Amino acid sequence: MRILIAEDNDIFRQLITEVLTGAGHTPLAEENGLLAWNRLEAEGADMAVLDVNMPEMDGFQLLAKIRGSDRHKAMPVLMLTIRGFADDQVAGYDSGADDYLTKPFDNEVLLARIKALGRRILDKNQ
Repeated sequence: MRILIAEDNDIFRQLITEVLTGAGHTPLAEENGLLAWNRLEAEGADMAVLDVNMPEMDGFQLLAKIRGSDRHKAMPVLMLTIRGFADDQVAGYDSGADDYLTKPFDNEVLLARIKALGRRILDKNQ
């Protein structure tokens, strides 16, 4: 799967890229929401992993653009953030996120959630 990553932290962006590559996915990593949106529009993706706090365009703003786009609105989106409070998670789901994972995360949990969201893509295509 081609997975868009919007993460401003270099270490987390590299980690997510390596984990997804190792699992056979093709990560499309960008350092902020605006660059991620531009790449999504240019290249497309099957799924997105979005950090909440980013410069230029935050994860919620990017999620709103994805959900407002006829081309991308059905794409599964996993929000990835240090915000672990219940209110933050509810805000993520209310904004249209399909799943929410807090940092730091276990690599196997990230991959399990990516796999679960990937099943949604397969179900839609069958």
